[in-house]
Amino acid sequence: MSNLPELDQLQKYLQEVGPADASAYMAELMPQVFLKEVVIQLKERFPDNTLYMGLADDGFPVLLNLHDPVPGPLLVAADEGAGKTAYLKMIAAGLQELQDPSDVQYALLTAHPEEWEGAEQVPQCAGVFAFDHNSSNFIHSLAEWAHANKSNQSVVLLIDGLEHFAKLDSDVGDILRWFLLRGPARHVWPIATLDANQVANWQTQPLLEFFRTRIYGRTTDRNALYTLTGSNVDFSELTDSQFAMREGQEYLNFWIPRLD
Repeated sequence: MSNLPELDQLQKYLQEVGPADASAYMAELMPQVFLKEVVIQLKERFPDNTLYMGLADDGFPVLLNLHDPVPGPLLVAADEGAGKTAYLKMIAAGLQELQDPSDVQYALLTAHPEEWEGAEQVPQCAGVFAFDHNSSNFIHSLAEWAHANKSNQSVVLLIDGLEHFAKLDSDVGDILRWFLLRGPARHVWPIATLDANQVANWQTQPLLEFFRTRIYGRTTDRNALYTLTGSNVDFSELTDSQFAMREGQEYLNFWIPRLD
């Protein structure tokens, strides 16, 4: 039996109980929910060229419209071990389940390619690359594609560890900066993770201004949070499957389902 209630019923229930009880209910529910359960309910009504980002405290899915460049690149910031890589894996798995590769594909830059074993075997994956010179050809090819692309296809560029950016050849780094500045308007969507303890890194800090949309996991470094949010918000109590994102003047709490 599925642990995830019908989404319409879940949304109605969460609206009735109020924010505090809704959050407590989601905290108990979501560690038991698998992505495949969400996919079953969303698949028939899921929009093309959209990313599934998680399930909010109100029971509604959090979605990213890949045809609207306004949100810009996404930064996922949290402590080491707080679920940032798991979040990227959920995005990739949701994309594989919910989108046709002719609409959306993804590529990955990571310091640990072994953590993504088998990913390149799915048609939605354009490649898994380490932060070294071997990624150069792909990044150059992606830039050429972005400049020439006249289709509606999008590429989600997952960057697991923005702090490793400096390891790339200078020309590749320049292209990635262009992706951060112009990518979403050209259907290339960078989504990067960053360890909170690297926020003040002199090589990383200049890149932060490119990320208009920031997603936060558990973060205990208050100085890093202040740099990222400009406020004294506290995300130290978030679980490994819980994240937050600014929505207007408030923060939207949302959850990611399990993959296995």
